[in-house]
Amino acid sequence: METNYEIVKQLFDFIDCSPTSCHTVRAAAALMDQEGYTRLSELEDWGALTPGGRYYVTRSMSTVIAFRVPENGLKGFSIVAPHGDSPCFKVKGSPEMRADGHYTKLNTEIYGGTDPRLWYDRPLSVAGRLILRTEQGVAAKLVDIRKDLMVIPSLAPHMGGGAQQQNRPDPQRETLPLIGREETSLLELAAEAAGAKREDILSWDLYLYNRARGTVFGADDEFIAAPKLDDLECAFAAVKAFMAAENPDNCTVCAVFDNEEVGSTTRQGANSTFLMDVLQRVCKGMGLTEFDCMRAIQQGFLLSADNAHAVHPNYPEKTDPTSRTYLNGGPVIKFGSGYATDGITAGVFQHICEKAGVPVQLFYNHSNIRGGGTLGKISGSQVSIPTVDIGVPQLAMHSPYETGGAADVQHMIDAMTAFYRAKLTWKSDGECVVK
Repeated sequence: METNYEIVKQLFDFIDCSPTSCHTVRAAAALMDQEGYTRLSELEDWGALTPGGRYYVTRSMSTVIAFRVPENGLKGFSIVAPHGDSPCFKVKGSPEMRADGHYTKLNTEIYGGTDPRLWYDRPLSVAGRLILRTEQGVAAKLVDIRKDLMVIPSLAPHMGGGAQQQNRPDPQRETLPLIGREETSLLELAAEAAGAKREDILSWDLYLYNRARGTVFGADDEFIAAPKLDDLECAFAAVKAFMAAENPDNCTVCAVFDNEEVGSTTRQGANSTFLMDVLQRVCKGMGLTEFDCMRAIQQGFLLSADNAHAVHPNYPEKTDPTSRTYLNGGPVIKFGSGYATDGITAGVFQHICEKAGVPVQLFYNHSNIRGGGTLGKISGSQVSIPTVDIGVPQLAMHSPYETGGAADVQHMIDAMTAFYRAKLTWKSDGECVVK
């Protein structure tokens, strides 16, 4: 099995630069800046958009939507939408808690759906944004304390930790990280890392993250393990494919959303108007009517890209008995009540992948196990566009260190690139021409 080690290394570099969703947006924007994309603002009139022009816009620093204007007029929208946030711990207000006159621990809460036991005894740090007082008002500044700063220490089995920690721990008492001695101040450390003054910090959005770098492992180097594969693997693949592919007829769009792990119901989440706002402004910038815009959306297609479950080697019974997905088996099409996929949209994506020589797998939940969901159906409540939910197969989802297939990074980039380049023509609700 061939593995593109350069692509895997680029993925690990992207993850290292993306400890929070704000940093994910900055990393994606940096790649686009290098390729000459024009940054737009929602607060300004975009005016006429240039045929072949390349643009991106951000909202709340934590969601980015990039698009390329087609050369031949707008036929439809080809959209890939992953998310940039991951389950973790979030720092609460007045975070320092003094313990027994000798230690400082941090007051945190769980962000998203993760098993807090998996975070024990790992080197952690803090990143996010500080909201600073300025002479004019307030300003947000990204911060990343790039050092092994803290650990959530487990309780020794001699003290009952083995039995106690088999149960879900109390997040207000048992999963608070140890950061230093009694006088330690997280906000002073954060201010120093950001080049700011502690007294200027008004508020913050700070998150814990796993400091470990990704690695390639296995007898034939066939697997990878890294933090935040869900969903930075799809975000990375989407950005790479978006910048590599051109479509003369469709406006290609890459939308990396925030807050998927907590329901997407924020002004920068998939349940906001952000995507529709951008699509309508693209149509206006191309001189199109409201009807032209509606038709372009219905002639479009959206890949909701969020990682998927692979068959677990130690728990194979947890997977559907006939729909089995495996690491290095290629992108997964996800079916179920939590997903936007239907038979037609699945068939279109399968056909695109077949033409590109990319393997595809099908995922259904085991009927006795309640599955998750992602942003596809949520986004569809705002933009009614044909949608399929896809993902890269992985193990240990929502762990601070997840496992995937080394070859699947390139598989997903290839699938998304083929999608962006495909010429789709919807003839009716049930017929789509794929070229």
